[in-house]
Amino acid sequence: MKKLLFIGYNFSPELTGIGKYSGEMMQWLAEKGHDCTVLTSYPYYPYWKIQEPYRKNRFWFKKEVTNFESKGKLTVIRCPMYVPNKPSGPKRMILDTTFSVSAFLVIIPLLFCKSFNKIITVAPSFQFGLLGVLYKKIKGAKHIHHVQDMQIEAAQDLGMIKSPKLLKALYGVEKYIYKNTDIISSISDGMIERIERKADKPISFFPNWTETKNFYPIKDTSKLKEKFGFKSTDYIVLYSGGIGEKQGLDAILTSAKNLATHQRLQFIICGTGPYKEVLKEKAKNMNLHNVHFMPLQPKECFNNFLNIADIHLVIQKEKASDLVMPSKLTTILSVGGLALITANHNSSLYRVVSKHNMGILVEPENQEALDTGILIGLGELDNQDMKIAARAYAEQYLAIDTIMDNFNQKITA
Repeated sequence: MKKLLFIGYNFSPELTGIGKYSGEMMQWLAEKGHDCTVLTSYPYYPYWKIQEPYRKNRFWFKKEVTNFESKGKLTVIRCPMYVPNKPSGPKRMILDTTFSVSAFLVIIPLLFCKSFNKIITVAPSFQFGLLGVLYKKIKGAKHIHHVQDMQIEAAQDLGMIKSPKLLKALYGVEKYIYKNTDIISSISDGMIERIERKADKPISFFPNWTETKNFYPIKDTSKLKEKFGFKSTDYIVLYSGGIGEKQGLDAILTSAKNLATHQRLQFIICGTGPYKEVLKEKAKNMNLHNVHFMPLQPKECFNNFLNIADIHLVIQKEKASDLVMPSKLTTILSVGGLALITANHNSSLYRVVSKHNMGILVEPENQEALDTGILIGLGELDNQDMKIAARAYAEQYLAIDTIMDNFNQKITA
């Protein structure tokens, strides 16, 4: 049994994004018999608001302990932090810093307790790596820094940080973390290539997984569509995930308008986020009757919900399309969904999807290409091979036990 310390502000019970993977990772390790301690915050993503029943505790620390039959243990220490209702570049920096300070206050007494064998930090925020390096230098633990999102590059490319001096300082801190970390891992080939150039050391591949046992294809979806309020003959184009201003989701509304003559075609935007109300108002002003906004679906019915979609939209901005491997894509592949993905030709995402023929690829930020891709998806019989390939890829490469077994061997070596 190893004593593991994890630091990252996204964690269970968040159902989407990084929190989903971090929560499942640490539970898996605890179930295998490890003594795991997690420093995290209260669940807020993708709502950008601390969720119930945690709100009453959000200004102070809270401990949760779960014991497993394997003798493993999961101790979750939730730390207070600033969560902006309307996130921006500067506000996100404040969010990152406030959590770092809160987590540091918890680490101080841990320095005087029995040492952890390994410490795992997850970026974003990249600065959490500093806490890992600090603990490593003082206590001699092995530090694993896992990069889910190349935060500084994304902020620079999307214009969220423009100051050359600030960018130079941030990259300098990141370089220090990379230099003093034992293992650096990331989730895609493209991200690994970029990190290796900066870190000047080998980077481990640790992809996001999917629960292939809980998310699977359902052959007859006509009754499912009716259950969710649609006609069995409707052709459904689904976007499910975070709803932010920088994601380019206005293109979905434009597609709905451009393709309104296809009366069977219905668009669903599912999830929550700071830009959702703006999109709803725009859809109203555009008089769109084929666009439906739905809340984030509970996990127990999420497999059924994903299976009603004939096309799943995975939309990214052009400049961010090789920096972030969309976490929603793994679950889409698991249900054998037909994914319509915006990706640059030279991105790792484009290469892997093209190699395995498991989705429709279109140029990002190109409205005509998006509309055409949706029309291509209407040819259902012609796309069965892609759906079969998607499920096969998920089973072979994305099963949680396969990925976590490899990770467990690496960190316990």
